[in-house]
Amino acid sequence: MRRTVTFDLFSALIDSRTGGAAAFGRLSRDRGWSVTGVQLYDAWDPLNKAAQRDCRSWLPWREPATTALSRAYDELGLDGDAPADVETLATSMTDWPLWPDVADGLHRLAAHHRVGLLSNVDDDMFARTAAARLVDRDVALTSERLRAYKPHPDIYLRARDAVQQLVHVATSERDVRGALEAGIPTVRLRRPGHELDPDGPRPASEVETVDGLAGAIADLG
Repeated sequence: MRRTVTFDLFSALIDSRTGGAAAFGRLSRDRGWSVTGVQLYDAWDPLNKAAQRDCRSWLPWREPATTALSRAYDELGLDGDAPADVETLATSMTDWPLWPDVADGLHRLAAHHRVGLLSNVDDDMFARTAAARLVDRDVALTSERLRAYKPHPDIYLRARDAVQQLVHVATSERDVRGALEAGIPTVRLRRPGHELDPDGPRPASEVETVDGLAGAIADLG
């Protein structure tokens, strides 16, 4: 059975911590700050996820990201220009690396299934990433397109309604939970830095690489 298989962009496909930390590291060095790019990314990222969670109506990605970076700067005692720095971060996504198994793995998966996206990102930002050339743009289900952010149920319910025979490939705890609670068949793709809530829902299958997905999807029936 040919299915549409959607991926989260910033955990399943792209090593966002490496890419984002490199961008923040350049900002920090240019301004003579003592914090590393990794420290700045690790301060901003959970605040960004919380800001997205708190969006009860859709806003462009840069708005919650800017709110989060302003809070991170306050927590770290840094005098930064959050709106300008978020724009620098967004522009840097051109250079954020794919996980090593992604490019070849998605090419092989696309021989059997339609490969798409379900992720918290604006269309213009997604278009500049290395993942954009690897997925079917017609099923690139961005938060901008669906007008909701994970982990709000609306993004998953709208994706389920928009695409027939949908399977979602999730990595993070909040993405696994959101997809499963929306009734979407879900396979977890393990990536460094992500763990599931031991008390939360678990997908039927977990795989280590993109090449493991074909078998897991077939097992869904």
